[in-house]
Amino acid sequence: MRYRSERHLWEGGATFVAGVALWLFAGGVEVPVVDPPKVGVVMMCVGGAQTAWGLFRSARRGP
Repeated sequence: MRYRSERHLWEGGATFVAGVALWLFAGGVEVPVVDPPKVGVVMMCVGGAQTAWGLFRSARRGP
């Protein structure tokens, strides 16, 4: 990847998609320490923030 903002976009998108998958499909999984759907929501928030940061940096860089 050429620019750091592009890396933020890809990583944020992948984190968001992984969070959606956990939120939708891991409801019946029993894990002693954490609740997978709640972890999925947190991952969606982090992925969305990282994607927004990448968009901001891309817009700030200019043409």
